[in-house]
Amino acid sequence: MSTPRDPMALSCAGVAVRIGEKTLLADATVELAAGRVTAILGPNGAGKSTLLSVLAGQRAPTQGRVTLDGRPLEAHGMPALALRRALMPQESAVAFDFTAQEIVALGRYPHRRAPGRDEDAIVEEAMALTDVSALAGRVLNTLSGGEKSRAHMARALAQLWHSRPDGASRWLLLDEPTAALDLAHQHSAMRLLREWAGRGVGVVAVLHDLNLARRYADEVVVLGGDAGGPVQGPAAEVLQPALIERVWRTPCQPVTSADGTVQYLFG
Repeated sequence: MSTPRDPMALSCAGVAVRIGEKTLLADATVELAAGRVTAILGPNGAGKSTLLSVLAGQRAPTQGRVTLDGRPLEAHGMPALALRRALMPQESAVAFDFTAQEIVALGRYPHRRAPGRDEDAIVEEAMALTDVSALAGRVLNTLSGGEKSRAHMARALAQLWHSRPDGASRWLLLDEPTAALDLAHQHSAMRLLREWAGRGVGVVAVLHDLNLARRYADEVVVLGGDAGGPVQGPAAEVLQPALIERVWRTPCQPVTSADGTVQYLFG
């Protein structure tokens, strides 16, 4: 495998994931940069969540290799990875009656051996950023899907709150973070993720809404279709009607608003 162009990149090369005879992900090669928002897109069953789990180190690929800073991901060790990357999964239910505030505080668990003086403030500020402060004392499993999603996003933000003293890159990996959110919270969440990318955090999010990806992502990774592997590149360049129609098999019409924003109409 060649050395990544960006020494702080999160990359995978030739990655495949199979369970028995079923292929969940085939021949995935991507290179992700810190300080950017990357959207992973594709139709159902294309392998989006599988790719994210491989990049997070939660699932080992059947073949291929995942690297961070040019080193195999597994060589970093899970405790060290937990200090640098946070994962927001698609499923948000928990087995116990944790409150929303306790869930957010779990994001600070990897830092327990060297806690900062502002641990409580981090939890409060992370909750404020995702608009869940008023839900602090509520049991998570009594919340709506959108409220749970925002609490888990706050947990992920709390985990990566401070820059690393050694300057190492940080990574926020989110599986469908906007799926359960209303329209206002969808845009609020994506603006927040862009702000964090502006702080140097690598943001990688599985999305279904192509318009959100087109508006907020720096680049996209498109899975599925007949390309034989992921298509990666700047969002505006990759998300063209021909590719959208080929991958999602639906008519697509771009519409440009007065402020220059491009939206896609489908069907």
